[in-house]
Formats: sequence, structure tokens, C-alpha cells
Amino acid sequence: MDVREDTVAANYAETLFVLAGRHEGVDAFGAGVGSVATLMENPSVHEFLVTPRVSAADKKAALGRALEGVVPPMLLRFLQVVVDKGRQRLLPRIAAAYRDMLERHLGRRHMEVTVARPLSPDDEEDLAEKLSSATGATVIPHVRVRPGILGGIVIREGDTVYDGSVKRQLDAMRRRLMAAELQP
Repeated sequence: MDVREDTVAANYAETLFVLAGRHEGVDAFGAGVGSVATLMENPSVHEFLVTPRVSAADKKAALGRALEGVVPPMLLRFLQVVVDKGRQRLLPRIAAAYRDMLERHLGRRHMEVTVARPLSPDDEEDLAEKLSSATGATVIPHVRVRPGILGGIVIREGDTVYDGSVKRQLDAMRRRLMAAELQP
């Protein structure tokens, strides 16, 4: 992952978000960006858009044929500018950054939640409600099971981790005991 390319993609996404707010709306653009990201998952489409053997004019024409009537016209023009600038390989990153901005705009936060054993649907719902109440946003938990944490819960949002696992607590207790043994 190239930090510079992520920054460039975030800048494009921010520009797109501003355009969306002025035109058809952030939701319509969000759906269109999703269509583009799905299109880019196709290896032959991806190769076509990133290869230098195909001219920018041909790439823009192909995007127009594939997306006209599917995405808002301003989004299509934005995509064509991205091609003009030679940044089409960043489209998946631009789409991901745009989706993140849209989620924040809508007051939704995605959190990765790690537990030692599977949660029931009711427990997942309760967890989402408690996290939403604590954060003041609508939290969408992405639960994964890792028996190695022994119990408790680990919550990750971006670079922030809240580790309430039994394993971490036992490790901390062991370190305190080891430190106490070393002192006279």
C-alpha cells in the first residue's frame, strides 16, 4: 500500500464528495462509485483501463458506453478526468475513500469486533446498540471469532484498538508479577 497514492485517492474522493453534494447527491454518487469499483474488479476491465497501450480517448469512450445512464453524468465526467490525469488505477482506492466519507457523512461507523466465541443475533444487536450509544453514531460491527483471545472483546476502528480481551489482561498480570519478582 503506497501512502502517497492513498493520499491522492483521498483527495480525488474528497473532490468527488463535494461535487456530489452540489449535484445529484452523495447517495447517487455513492451507488455510482460502487458500480465503478465492481467494474474494476473484473481483471479484463482493470487491465484495459490501466494499460498504456490503449489511448485515454478510447478508455473514456469505453467508460461512457459502460456507465452512461448507470451513473450520474457529473460522476462520468469526473471518471473521464481521472483517466485524462492517468490516475485510473486509483479508482478502487478512490471508491473506498468515497465510501468512507459517505459513511461518516451518514453518521455510520464500522468497527471490527473480535470475540472468543460466536455471538447470537440478539447479542450482536445488543453490541451494536451499546457501541452506538457510546459513540453517538450508528455503529455497524463486523464480528469475527478468534478463540485465542480467551474471552472479552477487542474493538478496532481504523488505527484505534480497545483491547478488553482476557488474553491481554492475563498478559498484563503476568508482566506485573514478573516485574514484582525482579524487585528486591
